[in-house]
Amino acid sequence: MALSRASLCCRTSLRRIGLFQPNWKLTGHSFPNTYLQSRLSLCRPFTSSDSSRGIGRHVSSRLQVANIKYENFLKRKFPRFYKLYRTFTEGFKLLFQDAKEVSRIQTRLVTRQVTWQDLPYREMEKLRQFRRDLIKAIPLVVISIPPFANYLVFVLMYFFPRQLLVRHFWTPQQQMEFRGFYHTQRAQHTGAVLQGIKNTSFQVQDGRLHSRLQDLCTEVQNGAHPKVADLHGVRGLFSGPPLGMKKMNVEHMRHICPLLFLTPRLPGFLIGRRLNSHALELLQLDRALSRLGPHQLSDSELKQACYVRGLNSDDLNANQCREWLSQWLQVTSYLKDCEGSLLLHSMVLLSANYPQRVGGQ
Repeated sequence: MALSRASLCCRTSLRRIGLFQPNWKLTGHSFPNTYLQSRLSLCRPFTSSDSSRGIGRHVSSRLQVANIKYENFLKRKFPRFYKLYRTFTEGFKLLFQDAKEVSRIQTRLVTRQVTWQDLPYREMEKLRQFRRDLIKAIPLVVISIPPFANYLVFVLMYFFPRQLLVRHFWTPQQQMEFRGFYHTQRAQHTGAVLQGIKNTSFQVQDGRLHSRLQDLCTEVQNGAHPKVADLHGVRGLFSGPPLGMKKMNVEHMRHICPLLFLTPRLPGFLIGRRLNSHALELLQLDRALSRLGPHQLSDSELKQACYVRGLNSDDLNANQCREWLSQWLQVTSYLKDCEGSLLLHSMVLLSANYPQRVGGQ
């Protein structure tokens, strides 16, 4: 009697939670395992990991709410500081994303899944630009090492953003302003580079090449935009004497350094090595861009590509940038490694007077 009562109570309890259905037994069907597992999962004991996850989600949600309230407070009371705050927070996100992408690309290079020459254009440009950003950021990191120095660093970053910050922490207005400033510094050496080419032309023994080089310099000095064929006509002078990378005089190389934002205050042999290294890097970048095609670039990528190659693209539209970049690639994408000097001089020859005259190719 006691057993029957216990069995009845057990069945009643199981029936209430859905784990016992008498019809299954009567019809001869076995008890479904999936149904049992789904029901038993409801009775799973509450563990400490569940508690920690719940606390973590609660804390995270509270922090998000507090952050939104803080941003709204800054936006109402201190709009200028809020703009700076948003620029910095977004800048750190962009910098972190770039660092992750560069790490992935470097891993592929180290494991020899791909070579530098075979990298796609955007990945090659990402590595090139991130390396320069990192070099610029190192002094700021060193300054911030001492205790409480981060307050001083914040003040310096606020008053000297161009000198201390990388592009991730610039507002769109600052990016345009600073690009204009750097291009003005670069353009100050255009006349000296052109005059250097003209003076060097007297060392050319071939009368026909001497005349072509003289006419090319005179054309650019008079405000005309040269044709691509004019540059190909003197191509041989930039692989050997007198304008080859290893044949240029040091003074002329010092005027070329600012075109690439390099310091000219170094011994001559170091300047030559740095110019050659940067010329080869740009040649590889141009070859990757030729494989991709300039028409595949976005408007911002077009402007950045033109700026890197010596043209101030802020006042140009996308079609003008694309046309100029196509002309540039017609000159450089088929150059040999020993002809990198022509690439460096094209930063002046092709950009000095664009877009005053863009008719000829």
